[in-house]
Amino acid sequence: MPARSQSARPVPRLYLMTPPLAEPSVILEQLAAALALSDVAAVLVRLVSADERTLINRIKALAPTVQDRGAALVISGHPELVARAGADGAHLSGSAALIAAIPALKPQRIAGAGELRTRHDAMIVAEAGADYVMFGEPDSHGRRPSFTAVTERVAWWYELFEIPCVAYAERFDEMSPLCKAGADFIAVGDSALADPRGCAAALTEARLGIPA
Repeated sequence: MPARSQSARPVPRLYLMTPPLAEPSVILEQLAAALALSDVAAVLVRLVSADERTLINRIKALAPTVQDRGAALVISGHPELVARAGADGAHLSGSAALIAAIPALKPQRIAGAGELRTRHDAMIVAEAGADYVMFGEPDSHGRRPSFTAVTERVAWWYELFEIPCVAYAERFDEMSPLCKAGADFIAVGDSALADPRGCAAALTEARLGIPA
C-alpha cells in the first residue's frame, strides 16, 4: 500500500483509558472535567469482572458522560454487550479475539485491536476489518514492549496501512516521539487519571506533548 503523506496528517487526538472499574461513580466527575477541556476522541472503559447485568449497568452509567461530549465509548472486551449497553464499540486483545468479535460489532460498531505482539498479528486484524490497532499498551501483567520497539512498530504501520494507529504513551514525554512516528491517536491511562492535579489538568499538559 502507498505511504501516507506526512503533510496531510491531522494532529493526533487523545484516547483515554480508564483503570478497571467496579463503581463508575468514582470516575464520573473527573472524566467529565477532562472531556470538557481536552480533545479526547475515545474513552476505553475497563471493567472489573461481574455478572452481565452489572456490567451493562456500569457501561450505561458512563455512557452519557462520554458520548454527550463527543467521544466514543469503547469497552475493553465484552463485544456481546456493546449494543445492549449503548456503547460505541469494543477493544479486543489479540487477533483471535478481534476476529471472533467482528460479527457482533461490524458494521455499526467500532472493533479495535490491541496486544498485537507481532507484525503478523497486526496484519491479520487489518485484513479482518479492525477499525484501529493499538501498539505499546501493557499486557495483563503490566509488561509492555520497549519504547524503541513501539515507535518502530508505529512508523512501520504508518508507512503501509491506512487503518488508524493508537500508540500508548506510558509517560507524557513519550507522546511527541509517538506522534512523529505516525500515530493517529495517543492513548493515555494512569499517567492522566492518577495525576494528583486531576485528569483535566494532566490531559491539558498531555496536549502540549502532541506536535501541531
